[in-house]
Amino acid sequence: MSGAMNDTMPPSLLERRGAQRQLEGQITGCAIARDSQQVAFATAEGDVMVAARADWGQSDAWDVQTVHDGAVLSIAPDAAPTGFLTGGDDNSLRRIAADGTVSELAKGRRWIEHITTWAGDKGGVIAFASGKQVELRDAAGRDTLKVLEHPSTVSGIVFDAKGKRIAASHYNGASMWFVQAKVDNPRQLEWKGSHIGIAIHPAGEALVTSMQESELHGWRLADGHNMRMSGYPTKVQSMAFTRNGKWLVTSGADTIVMWPFFGGGPMGKPPAEAGGIPGIMCTRVACHPVHDIVAAGFADGAVLMVDTNAQRLLPVSMAGEGAVTALAFSPDGCALAFGTEDGRAAVIDLSAK
Repeated sequence: MSGAMNDTMPPSLLERRGAQRQLEGQITGCAIARDSQQVAFATAEGDVMVAARADWGQSDAWDVQTVHDGAVLSIAPDAAPTGFLTGGDDNSLRRIAADGTVSELAKGRRWIEHITTWAGDKGGVIAFASGKQVELRDAAGRDTLKVLEHPSTVSGIVFDAKGKRIAASHYNGASMWFVQAKVDNPRQLEWKGSHIGIAIHPAGEALVTSMQESELHGWRLADGHNMRMSGYPTKVQSMAFTRNGKWLVTSGADTIVMWPFFGGGPMGKPPAEAGGIPGIMCTRVACHPVHDIVAAGFADGAVLMVDTNAQRLLPVSMAGEGAVTALAFSPDGCALAFGTEDGRAAVIDLSAK
């Protein structure tokens, strides 16, 4: 597989099939609604910009409004088919409806730094982390289902694919809870150190955290066996499992690092490298929901897509606009969105034309 971008590459996807817009402040996150009809970008200035599907190619039509008094620290698709949830350093959890209406769902005493949602045929669940607590609410966001207490500040939260369990990373490990349990008795997954992010295998086979020490730690959930994945030059700020759970894709090096979760891996197996930019660190990764495609953003603003089967590398955006800080595929796989630390926000239409 070709490892670097070069002068012979074709025009980028952003040039051919995308649009971008410059915002004030760093893009702190991007999310795409569950119905794949709207993309939202959050900023450190408290603004959220929403791009409707009909306007993906016309950035001047994207709507910008101030949602928080201070930085937007987290953004996620709502548990409903439409809309978004945001958390801010103004201690509030807010909902942005599809029509742009903003409502406040919670106001606490601590920053709301992490939000995740799950949705199924019988409804959904909203989870948000503030300090040591993770609060679970119903899909409407009005009724608190339970509050989960952790031993230290929560650094990441994730639902399993079926919405039965939620896991949180924190100092010295992770905690895993059953969402519907009458009595909360979390499973404690322990490993000394500062755990700063979390991911769960699509089939529920493993839980992985990123660590301050520039490595990953995992637990095989069947028996609690520890898995250590190291060798990174920098902290892993972003990781995601591919759609079938075959690979764990991560940032943290100047190539896209992919750990094998098959054939007994990742224990005793080296990671694969799926292309990159020599000397430029990968900062964000995302996995396509339908195809074996990985997207990666880099510290110089470049974005690549890689077909992991055909070993084909495609430039999405060239360098020059600050590090990529947010990256997401739409649930239907027809859009890729990304944002950078200097406020560039972009949407690429991947649908067949």
